[in-house]
Amino acid sequence: MRTLYRSLATAGLALALVVPAVAQAQQDRVIRFGHLNNADHPVSFGVKRFAELLSAKSGGKMKVQEFPASQLGNEMQQQSALQGGVQQMSAPATTSLAGIVKEFGLVDFPFSVNNFAQADVLLDGPLGQALIAKLPEKGLVALGYWDLGFRNVTNSKRPITKPEDLEGLKIRVIPNPVFLETFKAFKANPVPMPFAELYGALEAKAVDGQENPYAVILSNKFYEVQKFVSATNHVYAANIVLVSKKFWDSLTPAEQKMMNDAANEARGYQRQVSRAAAQKAVGDLQAKGAQFNELGAAEQKRMRDIAKPVIDKFAAQYDPAIVKLYNDELVRIRK
Repeated sequence: MRTLYRSLATAGLALALVVPAVAQAQQDRVIRFGHLNNADHPVSFGVKRFAELLSAKSGGKMKVQEFPASQLGNEMQQQSALQGGVQQMSAPATTSLAGIVKEFGLVDFPFSVNNFAQADVLLDGPLGQALIAKLPEKGLVALGYWDLGFRNVTNSKRPITKPEDLEGLKIRVIPNPVFLETFKAFKANPVPMPFAELYGALEAKAVDGQENPYAVILSNKFYEVQKFVSATNHVYAANIVLVSKKFWDSLTPAEQKMMNDAANEARGYQRQVSRAAAQKAVGDLQAKGAQFNELGAAEQKRMRDIAKPVIDKFAAQYDPAIVKLYNDELVRIRK
């Protein structure tokens, strides 16, 4: 009888070990997806839709865990974590990639596109793909571009109605050469700073203002510490859906296809949500007490003219073939 009990106990132990192993095999693809935005931001909605689609396509075997609001670190920390294989996915602004592939600065050139349709064609077409092709050698794989929106200036001093209104203002910018030089051209005092530190810096008056799309301004409650919101629309900003190459290379071709398909399907939804949120955010900001103003077409043109030498300067430093592709694409999409 003791032998029988011992055999049953051994079998039970073996079964106890097997069950977690089977469960683990079914959940062997847990994807840590970090980003900088809050859970009520369109980037977060895009992550959630991607997660739903990927789970459905994989029969629940590929699970996405979202880490919003810089929980996994700032832009550069998450980029390093992806390159090291510690984190699987992120969705930063393309601006954060200029440090490792400088040609991503092309996406940040001021006043390059006039509307969302032009932006989508530029990024989904040959230029966007040429930039994506440069990432694998840097330890990253990209699954396409999401919408962040046109960037606009907020500050605590005065409305921006013309380029001269920016003179002397301490404006937080993304740590990116194109942004720094653009605001220097407007005679502002650009201050590079990680996004996670921005609200505190605005509240402490360490900087006078910042520039971001409307949905970011609203979601992060910058209206609490910024009185003026000005529709400068100086840069169209996109997020890029990044995957750690180390993780990507561990996937089967079928799993890679599921991720690509899920990202492609989530993209249209994310853009739609993001653009609707931007439109609504202007009214919401005004309701929260922000003073909103638009710039006239003549002043927008003056800003474009002031920024042109910055574009020429950086274009001369980039891969000539990609710069030519960029210029050719701009001609095509503006027709």
